[in-house]
Amino acid sequence: MQRLNLNHLYTFSQVIQYGSFSAAAERQGLSQPAVSLQVRQLETRLNLKLIERVGKRIKPTSAGTTLLEHVGRIDAAVEDALLELSGHVQGIAGRIAIGTGATACIHLLPPVLRSLRRRFPALDVRVSTGNTDGILRAVEENRLDLALVTMPATGRSLSITPLLEEAFVAIFSSDQSDIPHQMTPQSLARLPLVVFEAGSSTRLLIDKWYFQAGVRVKPVMELGSIEAIKEMVAAGLGYSIVPAMSVGATHHRRGLRIEALEPPMSRTLGIVLRQDKPLGKALRQVLDALETLAP
Repeated sequence: MQRLNLNHLYTFSQVIQYGSFSAAAERQGLSQPAVSLQVRQLETRLNLKLIERVGKRIKPTSAGTTLLEHVGRIDAAVEDALLELSGHVQGIAGRIAIGTGATACIHLLPPVLRSLRRRFPALDVRVSTGNTDGILRAVEENRLDLALVTMPATGRSLSITPLLEEAFVAIFSSDQSDIPHQMTPQSLARLPLVVFEAGSSTRLLIDKWYFQAGVRVKPVMELGSIEAIKEMVAAGLGYSIVPAMSVGATHHRRGLRIEALEPPMSRTLGIVLRQDKPLGKALRQVLDALETLAP
């Protein structure tokens, strides 16, 4: 494989652009013999004639024209590489992998990721979603750098730091008329429940809320997507209990009605790292950005 000297490529393009060796030499602050030597070395490397004289004017040969078409793309690729490497010089570059649940991914992370991308364009933050057990296992196995999950979360090799507490709310179709006056487990139990699938950390919290009140419920639907749950509720197929962040200020436009639970129900989201995880500059910046979510 032929290895090309980038300086030689640049000099060749300058000779063509300015129409003479002397003009290219002056532009680059080199002597004319030095410019001629670089072009000759490039031709030798490629075993091709790249430049020909037409009268007093220098023009590229057919091979030279083909090479020029690539020089611009090569320059652009080099500039892109240097831009990314500039982040490494600052120490804020590389790839950070985050694991979290779908609700936090949709409703918490976008502004954090947007801010990181704007401030550190060389930093590549990847996000994966899944259930808490799978995410924690990925952190333990170092396939994820950090996680944002519902607590409690456990792991012998993990460090877990509470980040924020979030309330849960009951949601109904805005067209539903038989809504209880009080959002207690007893009053809600008579209505059809659309809920998160069994085994999820959010479902465990909801089941515990009913269990502590001595109430058993039998859901009519168990879904893995918060967006699917909201659509089913908006269609009048049941009510649900969801994290408040998942409905936000747009619930009226989504055909939903929000009510506070009695007694209140909440969850704590925490940041999870391996205890022995090196806190490089890039990871530190991601952690700092996540900590802005705390009240």
